[in-house]
Amino acid sequence: MTTGEIAIRDAGTLATTDATEDAQELIRAWRLSLTNERTRRAYERDLASFIEWLAKRYPDVHLIAGVGRKQVDEFVRHSAEVEGRKPSTVARRLSTLASFYGYLLSEEQIDKSPVDRVKRPKVSDESNTVGLDAGQVDAMLSEAQKDGARSYALMMLLANNGTRVSEALEAKITDLGRHRVKDREHRTLRITRKGGKIVLVPLAPTTADAIDSYIGDRADGYIFVWSTGGQLQESDVYKLVNRLAKRAGIDIGKIGPHSLRHSFVTQLLDAEVPLHIVQDAAGHVDPRTTQRYNRARNNLDKHPTYLLASLRTSTDAE
Repeated sequence: MTTGEIAIRDAGTLATTDATEDAQELIRAWRLSLTNERTRRAYERDLASFIEWLAKRYPDVHLIAGVGRKQVDEFVRHSAEVEGRKPSTVARRLSTLASFYGYLLSEEQIDKSPVDRVKRPKVSDESNTVGLDAGQVDAMLSEAQKDGARSYALMMLLANNGTRVSEALEAKITDLGRHRVKDREHRTLRITRKGGKIVLVPLAPTTADAIDSYIGDRADGYIFVWSTGGQLQESDVYKLVNRLAKRAGIDIGKIGPHSLRHSFVTQLLDAEVPLHIVQDAAGHVDPRTTQRYNRARNNLDKHPTYLLASLRTSTDAE
């Protein structure tokens, strides 16, 4: 089978109806092995990009058995130098190929992965997401409340819980609950983190009230839906966030749902909440991920040089 026999949907996801049966089954099985919906969609787009590039550059190379390090190295250079993709995007594309060919290796379809020795691009330790300060978040929440019950409930969840947009959109009404700890009852939401880990997060009373008010009498289905019942998509939330930001008079560059998550993390760090607690609240597996937000705050007030200088001043006075 040549790479050209695999069709690419307009949306960038894989369509294997034109592929040979063995390739269809392998790609389908790999997709099923990806438990996180957002990761699956991103990986599908990345693999589709690779297949499309491979079909044009090496039309006679077999996607399953013919791809070697040479093709992967060229795809990396093409992504960075021709398409101008950011290092983080190139790194994710490599993760996609590592996942796909790693799966083929585990299923004994290939002898070795062509990605094994490919050099990963260096990704900055600092988050490049545009963050919002507390006043800007409040202004957006005010505009969301005017926009309607759904907008307000969704924005409250993103802002007050630092929820990833995928986690919010995949949450269902049956994931809401009540849990009593000692003498206090908590309104909770069960969400699925990256990697498929299921966690229970508490909802502040204002957030819970906003969600309950929006849901009304509905007893099942996704929490955030259109009036027709269809599930909201990430693109819909991006449009909402930008619309609310514009109405709130916020003009600080390109922002999105992740800007609210960014603000959730940085505001907790500014409040001197210990890093490990912020890490747990944000659902970061690695504390270095949380630390990236910390570095991106551009908070010079707490730089240790001031502490060191004050100690030296005290010593000189003695």
